Amino acid sequence: QRIIDDLLAMLHEFEIQATWCIVGHLFLDRCDGKHATLTRPVHSWNRGDWFQHDPGGTESNESTFLGRSLVEKILACPTRQEVGFHSFSHVIWGDPGCSREVADSDVKACIQAAAWTGSRPVSFVFPRNRVGHLDVLAAHGIRVFRGPGPRWYERDENPGLLGRLAHLAEVAGGAAAPTVLPAKTPTGLVNLPGSMIYLPAHGIRGFIPISQRVRRAIGGLNAAADQRSVFHLWFHPTNLADRYEPMMAGLRAVFTQARALRREGRLDVRAMGSFSAPT
Repeated sequence: QRIIDDLLAMLHEFEIQATWCIVGHLFLDRCDGKHATLTRPVHSWNRGDWFQHDPGGTESNESTFLGRSLVEKILACPTRQEVGFHSFSHVIWGDPGCSREVADSDVKACIQAAAWTGSRPVSFVFPRNRVGHLDVLAAHGIRVFRGPGPRWYERDENPGLLGRLAHLAEVAGGAAAPTVLPAKTPTGLVNLPGSMIYLPAHGIRGFIPISQRVRRAIGGLNAAADQRSVFHLWFHPTNLADRYEPMMAGLRAVFTQARALRREGRLDVRAMGSFSAPT
């Protein structure tokens, strides 16, 4: 909860409306752990029932599957935040084990779980960034999604060790992150590719100075201002957990540059939903 609190405070300080694409199950404050009405995926790497690890019960401070109070906190931020979906239970939509029926069941569960918010999310981020079933999203009112970034190792579904090393090399070198442009798909949805993940600092990634992450992000921001394009920064809140204070300080440096460019009239700071095509 500290990460969420501090991040919301910083977003409010810099007047940034971010998009929080949240796993649908976290909109709940209670469940039976069974979800018998949902169609299960048949991912080859999962042998048991998809919900076998869901303990059910009611939300508490120790809950990892239930998070309505966290969603309420995000919605209460004075600088209005956008809430989107990240599937209901982290089903991999672009995997062969996720049929159209599974995707339809999954997004319906998201909508039902979030009904208490009184709004209908229009933004979607695919688990593992594996894109699939855009027609299903369109049928349920989703209008924009985060697609893979422009680098070859982001577009490749299985970049392997070489792809991971290429990504680490770019971050370690502080190369400016690429900019992107939104593109309308044949289904009517808008693909807003990611530009850069704010890389966590655990494992081997912890050896990369945080200053290189910041340099990469600021380079992307400056390029977006110069090129009239988009710098799409993304991360999971848990990405900030390791080396927490330096990671938050790095994010503050990025937000400071974004604010400076905005005050110069060279940059808009926008949530994903603002890129959606009109209905």
